Amino acid sequence: MTRTRALRILLLLLGLALASLMALTARAQEQSGDAVFETSALNVGLGPAPSRIDRATPRSAMASFLRAASDEDWEAAAHVLDLSGLPPDQQRIAGPRLAHDLYDVIDRKVVLDWSLLLDRPDALQTEGGDTEAKAGETRRSLLLRELALDPVPADIRLNRVQPAGAGQPVWVFPAETVRDVPALHRAYGPSRFETALPEWSRKKILGGLMRWEWIGLPVLILSALLLGWMVHRALTLARRRARRKVIRGVLNASSWPLIIASVTALVWWVTSNVFVFSGRIDVFLAPMIATGFITALLLFIVSGVEALLDGLIAPGDDIDLTVADHAESRALATRLNAARRVLVVVVFLIGAGVVLTSADIAGNIGLSLLTSAGALTIILGYAARNVLSNIMASLQIALNQSARMGDRVVYKGELCHVERINMTFVQLRNWDSTRLIVPVEEFASETFSNWTLQDPEMLRILKLKLDPHADIDRLREAFTEVLRQVASLDIGQNISDLDGASVNVADQDIFGITVWFSVPCTDPNTSWEVACTVRERLVARLAQIERQSGGKVFAAAVAAEPG
Repeated sequence: MTRTRALRILLLLLGLALASLMALTARAQEQSGDAVFETSALNVGLGPAPSRIDRATPRSAMASFLRAASDEDWEAAAHVLDLSGLPPDQQRIAGPRLAHDLYDVIDRKVVLDWSLLLDRPDALQTEGGDTEAKAGETRRSLLLRELALDPVPADIRLNRVQPAGAGQPVWVFPAETVRDVPALHRAYGPSRFETALPEWSRKKILGGLMRWEWIGLPVLILSALLLGWMVHRALTLARRRARRKVIRGVLNASSWPLIIASVTALVWWVTSNVFVFSGRIDVFLAPMIATGFITALLLFIVSGVEALLDGLIAPGDDIDLTVADHAESRALATRLNAARRVLVVVVFLIGAGVVLTSADIAGNIGLSLLTSAGALTIILGYAARNVLSNIMASLQIALNQSARMGDRVVYKGELCHVERINMTFVQLRNWDSTRLIVPVEEFASETFSNWTLQDPEMLRILKLKLDPHADIDRLREAFTEVLRQVASLDIGQNISDLDGASVNVADQDIFGITVWFSVPCTDPNTSWEVACTVRERLVARLAQIERQSGGKVFAAAVAAEPG
């Protein structure tokens, strides 16, 4: 009984599997039958296709078209075009010309993705699985390239067509593509200048490029560089002759945008009207032209906003940010720097998105892997990791105000003023006016002392090694006299209330005693200068006391006896 039940279950499973297989076969046959465009007739006026034309698969059809075009056998190449939009008596005359014009457009504007042109009659994509939308499905139309055309874009496609009464379907350029060929050729075909060139210059040589392209490309590059230099020179002269600060600011802000825009405009005009380069060059020129125009526009926006902020909001050049009374100006200047960085990042992201969209880099180059979101993010993130970390550290400093422009800081033992907080580095001005350039990420990760963030009033300690028998009360009197003398000088306005001054014996050893002279200062930014002035006068006063009293004030260093 158990064996009978098991046999029944096995037969039931076999029946279900057979039914599923039959259903899948029927579905595949149904899809295969539908994956064609039916037509009553195909190129009746051309006669039968020659043996060199194989239209059974997308790859063989395109290969036959290119080989015939390479041999200038335009009558044979015309068989890969669906000329049903023309009367049969005109197909033999117009077909070769249309094939020639279509080849010109493809050669200049289409970079063929041969992985799309499968060598299967049904163009069934067997690879990709769930990651490809068309995986496992037969195809009857393949888009090679979409080109801008007025009033609507034109598609260059290969369609699978089934003529009535014919045995097997064939792959041809559809009638819709053929209809747009004259307009496409006028827009993207050879220019009048190229057609006027001698025949030898239009022959293809190294790299599949024509001779005139090897000559025209260096000429175009040199002309663009020359134009950029001329624009830069003209703007420099205009900026020198401008008397008003506003005009100089506008010329300075628009310098690079105008240079980039003029060079890009020259390249665009030449490649549209004089040198219409082939697809191997155009695939790089088109994104570069789009990038140039968008970069010029975005740079002009950034420079204009910065000039507006500097002119209306930012502290003027005549304001010394190191002065204590300008604490609000320091904070404002730092916030404006943060706003500039945010603006630059936002504009860069917008510009990158517009360039990738308008230039159609994925469609031009055909590198779908490199332009996928995940791969592109990983590549850009790895390449720019140091730059991005510096930008984020710069924003962190600007937002938390740990160091503001004009602040006096002690960084790795160096007493400096924060002069600039740029996107990727911090510029510190040392006490001797030398500059210390520190990457922002390193500056933000190191511990530093910011004197300006402390209480505006601070004590500067002068540490002197004196003789153990020195009269401390006499030292206090001398120190008070020195502070009063310095207070009468211009720098003395930075000395605080003298009640905060003190003299203390902080340490002692066999060499003498260590005396701390505390100098009260009102401004941390000038406290170092005040301390230097007080130290200079205090040492001179103590030396005078030592001469007058005949006693020792400074500790005497005893040289070690030779062993």
